[in-house]
Amino acid sequence: DWSSDVCSSDLLAGGTTPTDPPPTSGSGPYDSTYYAPAIGKTGSALKTALHDIIDDNTKVSYDTVWTALKDTDQDPSNTNNVIELYTGRSIAKSSNGGGTGQWNREHVFAQSRGGFDTSAGPGTDLHHLRAEDVTVNGTRGNKDFDNGGSAVSGCNDCFTDSDSFEPRDAVKGDVARMLFYMAVRYSGDDGFQDLELSTVSGSAVPRIGDLDVLLQWNAADPVDAFEMRRNDRIYTQWQHNRNPFVDHPEWAAAIWN
Repeated sequence: DWSSDVCSSDLLAGGTTPTDPPPTSGSGPYDSTYYAPAIGKTGSALKTALHDIIDDNTKVSYDTVWTALKDTDQDPSNTNNVIELYTGRSIAKSSNGGGTGQWNREHVFAQSRGGFDTSAGPGTDLHHLRAEDVTVNGTRGNKDFDNGGSAVSGCNDCFTDSDSFEPRDAVKGDVARMLFYMAVRYSGDDGFQDLELSTVSGSAVPRIGDLDVLLQWNAADPVDAFEMRRNDRIYTQWQHNRNPFVDHPEWAAAIWN
């Protein structure tokens, strides 16, 4: 449901209607400074320019990720809680760990699909790490993202089958933009794998998909206030780089058209 008839807390908790949405034609607050080398480019030139802008980020440890997520994923209606990505549930920050009913650290670009571990690098990059229910995280596993499947227990409007996972509508764009970031940030030039997005389900490392579906999700679910705050917090407090596709969602189609 992408209607505007939702309460403000729903919007901030990964909701569906953007607040002060990012620009769609190169006129954002960072365009004359941070993104200056990328403005006006398309295709591979845009991808390369964005990579060069965002790749010199501060790397955090996997242990620090716990602390960072309590900041970046904070529930705007209850500062003691975080919002889980797929379930949308507000849960106590202190209820983190590996037990049933707790939340843990979800790699949206699955580790095994990217060929990375949890040493400082892609496996600890906050732009694709989110708080998620332990059980639902396990259900998603390392599957591609796609539409369809059977309902996921404990995750309203989530579906899964043998090789794919579909999150709720309100965060489909969030998922897509996190994966677009990973494919641009990690290009094989800094000791990590060259991460790519694929249209083939279950494709070989280091790839994940489905790219065509992710582009559709990016267009259907606009950037919202929760996502924008998250990008700002990662930039100012943790990694000191931004997700370009939160600031300029139209750049995804400009690269992968």
